[in-house]
Amino acid sequence: MGGFSIWHWLVVLLVVVLIFGTKKLRNIGTDLGGAVKGFKDGMREGGEDAADGKAPTATAQVANKSGDADGKTIDIDAKEKH
Repeated sequence: MGGFSIWHWLVVLLVVVLIFGTKKLRNIGTDLGGAVKGFKDGMREGGEDAADGKAPTATAQVANKSGDADGKTIDIDAKEKH
């Protein structure tokens, strides 16, 4: 019951290719690579903000609580600028 040999892995790879096909596997690889790249870029941008001493900025919208029942939202950042 030891580890798997190279032949076991080749059979598993053959079964996966037969089930999904090469095009689907290529698309999965491309999507996975794009996700990893996006994660690394996000981590790099987050590190630059921390190095600058600035907190990451996010635009938030909240419901207008000034008594208006129209349900409109306002931009907090825009309201603070005035």
